[in-house]
Amino acid sequence: MLLDFERVWPSVPYILEGVQVTLAYTGVSLFLGFLWGTCLALFKISHIKVLKWFSSFYTSVFRGTPLLLQLMLIYHAIPQLTGYTISVWEAGILTFTLNSGAYISEHIRGGINAVDKGQMEAALSLGISYPFAMKDIILPQAIRIILPSLVSESIDLLKESTLISVIGGADILRRANIVASEKYLYFEPLLIAGGLYYVLVMILTLGARILEKKLKTS
Repeated sequence: MLLDFERVWPSVPYILEGVQVTLAYTGVSLFLGFLWGTCLALFKISHIKVLKWFSSFYTSVFRGTPLLLQLMLIYHAIPQLTGYTISVWEAGILTFTLNSGAYISEHIRGGINAVDKGQMEAALSLGISYPFAMKDIILPQAIRIILPSLVSESIDLLKESTLISVIGGADILRRANIVASEKYLYFEPLLIAGGLYYVLVMILTLGARILEKKLKTS
């Protein structure tokens, strides 16, 4: 097996530029997905049947269909149905947000259910309204409980962001494929791309472990 990294090294900075693109998709989608997932989780534990039905149906649809299909539908169907030409960035953020929100909602719902119900009853008996009790007492504990699950979701989202290359997003994988087609060398650029993803995942995992230790000692 002969490897020719010398022909690829000049293009490494170009591939590295895809790191910020990948992190942008991951970070923005994770933040928006967390907000949306929190809303869905609250819908699921609500006593309003319409909200419970909507959140359950929504989650089943986005968890039961491939992410790539969702991305293609949003990127191609929105212009056809509305006449609005959606950009690659908008399509990616919208798809990843809607998809991650469905998964995160289940994690948050499980975290809320894991918190002792007596805490909510105690808060209500002290005159604290339900929204404030949920925001200041229940949700912080739930998030602390599900932190490992949120880390796993962020890692999955980081890796799934490679799908954006299918519709032209200039992420790490897309740039590696461009270099490969220009140099007629595929193994070397893809190996570099794989190494970059691995480093990003390890940094994210290490950061999560440090945060988890601080939460345990706080």
